[in-house]
Amino acid sequence: MPQTVKTDPKPILSVSGLNLFYSEKQALKDINLVMRRNQVTAFIGPSGCGKSTLLRCFNRMNDLIDSVRIDGSINFEGEEINTPSTDVITLRRRIGMVFQHSNPFPKSIYENIVYGLRIAGVKDKSTLDETVERSLRSAAIWDEVKDRLHESALGLSGGQAQRICIARAIAVNPEIILMDEPCSALDPISTFKIEELIEELKLEYTIIIVTHNMQQAARVSDVTGFFYMGELIEAGETRKIFTNPEKAQTEDYITGRFG
Repeated sequence: MPQTVKTDPKPILSVSGLNLFYSEKQALKDINLVMRRNQVTAFIGPSGCGKSTLLRCFNRMNDLIDSVRIDGSINFEGEEINTPSTDVITLRRRIGMVFQHSNPFPKSIYENIVYGLRIAGVKDKSTLDETVERSLRSAAIWDEVKDRLHESALGLSGGQAQRICIARAIAVNPEIILMDEPCSALDPISTFKIEELIEELKLEYTIIIVTHNMQQAARVSDVTGFFYMGELIEAGETRKIFTNPEKAQTEDYITGRFG
């Protein structure tokens, strides 16, 4: 089980009465959930149950889909994010994302890490250099790539590329890191390194991870939410969800009776 970190009792992110529709099809149904600072929250459940859809709501990635309609509230640090006045670029800087398949840009390792800073207009070389080293160290990959910073990131292994993507996400100092099945394409050794990294990163960041791997959820998360058919069936302390869930449906999924 992950280490205990002192958390702020005030939620950093809260979801209330959230419904999401793709045209006429309802993908999320009345989701209510609270996430606290410096905790890892894992979303588990069978394919197509709404886990990744909810994750993409938190930095408004679903805005890119024309047919999406959202009702309800998502409150981040006291502000409703689904308003026309929300600066989505700023939101995505504060809530970073790491995708299922590592997606380094076809640029050098260095340029991958400073990409967000350059977009924000940062030009000072010492600032950029310091950010690259800090981010790569935080992503536990500095020692592996420090002599290759100006080589293409496309030459990295899958596990290294995923850690580069994590470094790129944290380079702009987000408050939350979203991870959408970050280990699904990785071998067991790379998966272990990412899980160790999550343990370290939660000292500085709040992490929300979607995973099909229930053992991974049990290993890395403080809180687990079980989703089924667009509904959040149960959420609570990970240890309790996996050993003494309140809902029979959760127990059936955890014990492999379905899913």
